[in-house]
Amino acid sequence: MRHRMKAKRFGRKFNHKKALFRNLIVSLVEHGRIKTTVEKAKELRRHVERAVTVGKKANLASFRLLLSRVPHRETIAKIVKDISPRFKDRPGGYTRIIKIGQRPGDRAEMAFIEWVDFDFKAKAPAKDSKAAVAANAKVEAKKIAEIKTLKTLVLKDHKKSVRKMKGVSRVQNRQ
Repeated sequence: MRHRMKAKRFGRKFNHKKALFRNLIVSLVEHGRIKTTVEKAKELRRHVERAVTVGKKANLASFRLLLSRVPHRETIAKIVKDISPRFKDRPGGYTRIIKIGQRPGDRAEMAFIEWVDFDFKAKAPAKDSKAAVAANAKVEAKKIAEIKTLKTLVLKDHKKSVRKMKGVSRVQNRQ
């Protein structure tokens, strides 16, 4: 029975569950909005809101406390310097959960968890603008060119090493 148990286990052992929520916290802080199951979102809300509340103090002790819970310096720095000041006048309730229906594969209830002041329109990329399409094409072209140059370098090194091995084996066979 689950009497007096505060947290769900999600069918995972303690370390696996701890790693899962650390990664979810990092993703939420980095992206501002993530899609996950409703149960994970509800549990994640506990951890994130406590982290923001601790981050409001913005001193070394709170930084170290957060770092002990989520060992990811960039995430903790963003919580202390960016997110906590945004919510300094708010006593709690920094996140919202928006239910979006069921996942097609296993019919699990899915939801978005996001910051209360999250602006979806500002984060959404402009898909139809010609400038965005041209920029994406340039980026893709650069990536393809880099991959091709890496492949040619690898092939050249491979050919040289094969020639070297053949030469060494010829010398050994002559003796």
